[in-house]
Amino acid sequence: MDTSDPTIIFDENGVSDYYHNFQNNILPNWHTDEKGYAELMKMAYKIKKEGKGKDFDCIIGLSGGLDSSYLAYVAKEVMGLRPLLFHVDAGWNTDKAVGNIEKLCNGLGLDLYTDVINWEEMKDLQMAFLKSQIADQDLPQDYAFFSGLYKFAKKNKIKYILTGGNFSTECCREPEEWGGFPGIDKTLVKDIHSKFGKKPLKTFPLVDIISYKIYYRYVLGMKVFKPLNLVPFIKKDAEDLLKKEFGWESFQHKHHESRFTRFYEDYWLPKKFGFQKRRAHFSSLILTGQMSREEALDRVSRPELSDDFLEKEFEYVAHKLDLTVDELQEIYEGENKTFHDYKNKIKLIGFGAKVMVKLGLEKRLFR
Repeated sequence: MDTSDPTIIFDENGVSDYYHNFQNNILPNWHTDEKGYAELMKMAYKIKKEGKGKDFDCIIGLSGGLDSSYLAYVAKEVMGLRPLLFHVDAGWNTDKAVGNIEKLCNGLGLDLYTDVINWEEMKDLQMAFLKSQIADQDLPQDYAFFSGLYKFAKKNKIKYILTGGNFSTECCREPEEWGGFPGIDKTLVKDIHSKFGKKPLKTFPLVDIISYKIYYRYVLGMKVFKPLNLVPFIKKDAEDLLKKEFGWESFQHKHHESRFTRFYEDYWLPKKFGFQKRRAHFSSLILTGQMSREEALDRVSRPELSDDFLEKEFEYVAHKLDLTVDELQEIYEGENKTFHDYKNKIKLIGFGAKVMVKLGLEKRLFR
């Protein structure tokens, strides 16, 4: 991590607050040994007990990427649960992601429900965000994935949501300046869409952060659980297991299961804004002993994907969004803005985050 995160703090030895937070807040509260296993199985018993007589006892959002794929394995094979695998198709799946989802469903003997987002609405919202010129270009996809899952769980009275969030590969949280806007902010979406959108979002799922943090959890009683924080989760070992057991295929880098996210994180964000999310991704692996700092510095010193490949992806994204390459290039060359240039609830969300930190519900640095 470097000063492309404008709020980073270095001590007199040049060590960042990300490291100190990991050592002081995350590591002492992160148990993947017998203590973690006991907690995992205690929760498994509770979920199974409350799910008796139901078709499924929990739900897992499955993208085909590593975290959600390994989570599905742990839920079924380690915890003995009966999860429904839930996939949101926002129009940008890679063939490898689709193949991985199919292999896991067949190999684990689990049911899959796919929620297909209306492409015209998805496209219109993505176009609106591109024209807004903010760094947070993956929010429309994130909102579709998250909201679709929560709405389905609510409709079908599924109480437990298992997520692949974890300390092992995500202990270094991306700062919001890099497009890591925290939570679903309907105020921000509505303002951007009202300025740049053309089609009404009649079916696009949007569950505001206030709804799922308060109403869904405390009124409906829905619980979010992160099993990967209670088991040994080493990236390479998990990939090897999934390959051996299911023929699962790994990706070159985190989030590459989505073609748009791959383009956004490897082309749009670093070239247009100067932000490399790989810095946070690699920092997490360094902190958890899965990567050397030298290897990370070498990787981050050059593009993850070739210029030729990224130029072809630029053309693909333009055409899929019904733009010419020149039209997308014109947007790309536009003046950069931030979400602060639009109506938002970031102060309220930030206050909520501080409360979570105070209560010990969030261990990562949140900014």
